[in-house]
Amino acid sequence: MNIRRQKEKDWILREKYNGLATTSFEADLKRLASGEPVAYIIGFVDFLGCKIDLSEKPLIPRPETEYWTEHVIAEINKRNTIMTTVTKVLLPVNCLDIFSGSGCVGLAILKNVPNSKVVFVEKSTRFCRQIEKNLELNGIAKERYQIVRANIFRPIGGETFTIDKFDYILANPPYIPLERKDKLDKSVIDWEPDEALFTKDDGLLIIKRFLSEVKEHLNQDGQIWLEFDISQNLKIKGLLTKGGFTDIVFRKDQYSRWRFVTFKI
Repeated sequence: MNIRRQKEKDWILREKYNGLATTSFEADLKRLASGEPVAYIIGFVDFLGCKIDLSEKPLIPRPETEYWTEHVIAEINKRNTIMTTVTKVLLPVNCLDIFSGSGCVGLAILKNVPNSKVVFVEKSTRFCRQIEKNLELNGIAKERYQIVRANIFRPIGGETFTIDKFDYILANPPYIPLERKDKLDKSVIDWEPDEALFTKDDGLLIIKRFLSEVKEHLNQDGQIWLEFDISQNLKIKGLLTKGGFTDIVFRKDQYSRWRFVTFKI
């Protein structure tokens, strides 16, 4: 038997059924055999100590995203230490989680940075509902967050941002080139949301729009974190340089692949 498939079966049995092979467990094995991702079958994943419900079928959080989110948390907490030394007061840190999906990035910030506030931006009504579920599931107080349905920075339905500018903007946009769609695993193509994964212009269409609008939403001393495809670092470097951004630092993920970049205005 395939080792990976056996691990997935064991995971389902342990997480959903406490080791008891019930009739429902057998039904879940049929779902697994059909190619449905194991995370959807179980219904949640862990992300930096947060339980991320996946009942609305958002993009499944990736280890690479968890990796850089852990780094931004460390960066914010380091900044908090420095600022507290100077001001003697722990000032609020305003963050934007844009292209939010399940809300995993912003939720991890709220869970691990006590003075943080997060605005979640997501285009899909369904995924906005998912974000709300996850915030409630993890016990986040309502005064610490806002969920805005928007097309990048343009609200849909009239809701406006309660925070005008942010200290950190965290972006995991769709970035996989449409031309590569048929090369991905069928469990991704058949089950995960296309709108969270694929876009035109060599995967750069949404990133270009984001970069053209982001400056007016960042505090002068703020920082942007952007995830991208491993093939895009040189093109994105060109976009950032042409766009006049500063302090551009490209970083590798835990697999030693170019995966995210930080920059300022």
